[in-house]
Parts: sequence; C-alpha cells; structure tokens
Amino acid sequence: KKSDQNRIWEGLARETAHQLGTPTSSLMAWKQYLESTGTEEMVTNEMEKDIERLGIIADRFQKIGSSPNLKSADLQEVVLRAIHYMQPRISPQVELIPPTSLDEAIVVKLSEPLMAWVFENLIKNAVDAMEGQGTITICTGSRKQRVWIDVTDTGKGIPKSRFQTIFNPGYTTKKRGWGLGLSLVRRIVETTPGSEIYVKSSEIGKGTTFRIEMRLRSPSK
Repeated sequence: KKSDQNRIWEGLARETAHQLGTPTSSLMAWKQYLESTGTEEMVTNEMEKDIERLGIIADRFQKIGSSPNLKSADLQEVVLRAIHYMQPRISPQVELIPPTSLDEAIVVKLSEPLMAWVFENLIKNAVDAMEGQGTITICTGSRKQRVWIDVTDTGKGIPKSRFQTIFNPGYTTKKRGWGLGLSLVRRIVETTPGSEIYVKSSEIGKGTTFRIEMRLRSPSK
C-alpha cells in the first residue's frame, strides 16, 4: 500500500511540475510584451516575482518526483532564510521568533528547496491553528549525532489521539483545503535518510510543538 502511495505521489508531483511549465512560459512572454509597450516598471517587476515563484514551485514538485539531491548545509541558515521569506507573507499579528544563533554551524545533508517548503508549510499550518494571531517560535539544537528543529505555535492545540493521524493525506480541520500540507511535510522529511517529524507536545488551547530530527554531519564533510 505504501509503495502504491509513493508512486501516486511521484506521478502527481511530476505531472504538476510539467503542467506548470506552459503557463509559466506564457507569462514570461507576456511580461516581455508589456515591457515593450512601456508598461509601468513596477507592474512588470511584480510579474517577474510571481514568475520566479512559479518556477520555484515547479522545481519543488519535480524534486518530489525524483531522488532528492542532498547537499551539506548549515541548518540555521536554511531556517533563517525560510523565516525571512515567510514573515511578510503571513498575518502581521503573527510574530515569528527565529532560533538563537549558535557559535558553530549545524551541518546536515538536505535538499534546501524541499526543506524550505517544509518550514513554509509548518509556519502556514501554525498560522491557521492560531487563526492569524499569536507567536511562532523556531528553535534548533544538536546532541551527539542528532540535530533537531522545533516549531512551536500558540494555537488551539491537537488532541493526543490525533498526533499520528494529522500526517495522513486528507486529514484537515479546515473548511477548505485537501489536507495534504503535513502529509507532504512528512514525505519530504523522510526522504532524507535518518530524518523524522512528529508532534513533540501539544496542549488544547495553548499550542503545539512539531519536532524534526536529522543526522548531524561534521562541518568538514
């Protein structure tokens, strides 16, 4: 059953990446046309940002549908870049607290485009859980050969009986949506050998902490 689910994921991901290619190419052509007609530069600049974003999304789906290209990276820097991207794109009533900078790099092997997607999904999920108002705190740390990232929100919390089922495809508490966000997050995390994601703790009415664990690598590798 899991093998069938994996094939469905991979096929859907590749097809999505393929389908995004045509409108993205069309938008690039329209942008060039608008530039040639003297359209206000601000308009074409904003179009370019959206086109670049579509390119990133297509690339992520393509990577989901193939073996991930893992590279050594400082986890703290990856997290900070994700926070920097998300902060202006969420409710101004949500405070994103970044991890405290450590003296040494936390080096892990990962696919940064996909791991950035993980953090974006976790942040969006937290914003929904808090109904657009509250605090999201992200912490990183390491011990022996393991590294962890905690994403903690001040939202409505999750019953302990649902700690596992929230990662199942189709599970959602929202009126709109397909319930694929956390399922996608788990799939991306688990494509990195030795990595896992789980609900570390949650209390109804107070908030939830998701934890990602990964293997720590020597900075020289």
